[in-house]
Amino acid sequence: MFVRAYLRAQTSQQDASRARGALDAFAAVRGLRIAARYMENESGAKLHRPELFRLLADCEPGDVLLVEQVDRLSRLTSPDWMKLRAEIDAKEVRIVALDLPTSWNLAAPEDEFTSRMFSAVNNMMLDVLAAVARKDYEDRRRRQAEGTVRAKAAGLYKGRPANTSRNAAIAAMLRDGRTWSQIMSATGCSRTLLAKLAREQHDHLVSHSTTVEG
Repeated sequence: MFVRAYLRAQTSQQDASRARGALDAFAAVRGLRIAARYMENESGAKLHRPELFRLLADCEPGDVLLVEQVDRLSRLTSPDWMKLRAEIDAKEVRIVALDLPTSWNLAAPEDEFTSRMFSAVNNMMLDVLAAVARKDYEDRRRRQAEGTVRAKAAGLYKGRPANTSRNAAIAAMLRDGRTWSQIMSATGCSRTLLAKLAREQHDHLVSHSTTVEG
């Protein structure tokens, strides 16, 4: 049995490794060793998470997927959660979350009956917490949207401030001829933002060229 830790943060500005200490301490108390750590900056509301699926691909039956909280694993819609659960179940991976005490016994070898009993209880609790995490995500998005509407109505909405240091780094990588895939992988930016910055850089070069010629 291998213990594989999954650490996720929402954006590239957040520290995906923040929970590493808590996961290491949990494992140490139980005499377990974390064999590998998989970190990524992706939304928990997205099913497409390369590191999570790389972890699952690396797993053998009986391995443990260790997370700090269930919402690090999923803020997915119900259909997407079922797809992820099907992948986890097919690999026979045990999910252990620090915020789900019913899962803790799955990190230690048990007799078959006890293991199956804890697995059944844990699967039910996983579904409940995944649904709660999704509702929390949707409620937060709704409150943000309502706040934006109120701010716009009051003339106070200025939009999200630009990440100038990241955007400057992206511009430099574009000038160096890096591919879009390389830039997105290195900075965590979206394709939409990258297209916008590439267009702005192109327009600036065209404007500068026209000015020099004039």
